[in-house]
Amino acid sequence: MNNNQDNEKYYIQKPVSYIDTEKNTHDINEITESINTEINKKHLTKKKKKKSNIIFKIAFIFLLIIIIFSISKIFYWLIDNKKTSNYMDDVNDTININEIEDNSNTSLISEEEDKDSPYWYYIKFPLIDVDISKLKRENSDIVGWLNVNNTNVNYPFVQTNNNNYYLNHSIDKTYNEAGWLFLDYRNDSSLNNKNSIIYAHSRLDKSMFGSLSKVLKQSWYDNKDNHIIRISLENENTLWQIFSVYKIKTENYYITTFFDTEEEYMTFLNTLSERSLYNFNTKLYKEDKILTLSTCYSDTERTVVHAKLIKKQIK
Repeated sequence: MNNNQDNEKYYIQKPVSYIDTEKNTHDINEITESINTEINKKHLTKKKKKKSNIIFKIAFIFLLIIIIFSISKIFYWLIDNKKTSNYMDDVNDTININEIEDNSNTSLISEEEDKDSPYWYYIKFPLIDVDISKLKRENSDIVGWLNVNNTNVNYPFVQTNNNNYYLNHSIDKTYNEAGWLFLDYRNDSSLNNKNSIIYAHSRLDKSMFGSLSKVLKQSWYDNKDNHIIRISLENENTLWQIFSVYKIKTENYYITTFFDTEEEYMTFLNTLSERSLYNFNTKLYKEDKILTLSTCYSDTERTVVHAKLIKKQIK
């Protein structure tokens, strides 16, 4: 083969060799990209797993904190309930709650009632008498003893110069989330205001005013003997006839204590009566003095009971 043929062969083969090299380079690039893609996928997977683990750990810690907090709240709730129960056990061991009949010191608040009025049925109920002066030796804030028929409400109640202290203090003045029954600081301790108000927490174990929600049930209303409240003060025993029970969004109207005119007061009484879930067939007069019991039904609602004074007895 001559030189011209050799050169021709050379120039024919070289492009073939060049094309193969380019293909190989392309294949290598594809393989490299594939490897890098796999590496990136694994890296992203690891990052996702790491992120998921961090989120899981945070969620677990948060849940653990909630569980510990809840357990501690239950623990202290049980302790508070136990302290309240122990106090009442001690009181009941030393204090007598006596039912007493009418005597020469007993007076009826109104005699204007119709002969068919339920007033004449309730007026026959005996009063209760408790030695409040003996209780005051333990705590001078004690005002009287409150009893609501067919509920667990059978406690002494207190009063101080604000409506906050006994929300988280027991009757012995120790800190207690159960609080205690207390008379509104704006009221006269002898319950001589137009509207005397007693507050307490609605406890899940039915202590304090926890059982007061029973008054909203038809079965409670159907028993006429339930429609009275009895209070023993240091110098006087009193009987109150319930005329309205209801639950309502939190407000201040029903805890009004002072009124500018008799007309304003009568409007107030009629409004409370019209709110009632049941008809107690009770007449209200401008001379009436009423008792209001108030407790939480929920975070935004209140259970409310209103009763008017119908009988009292000087001790």
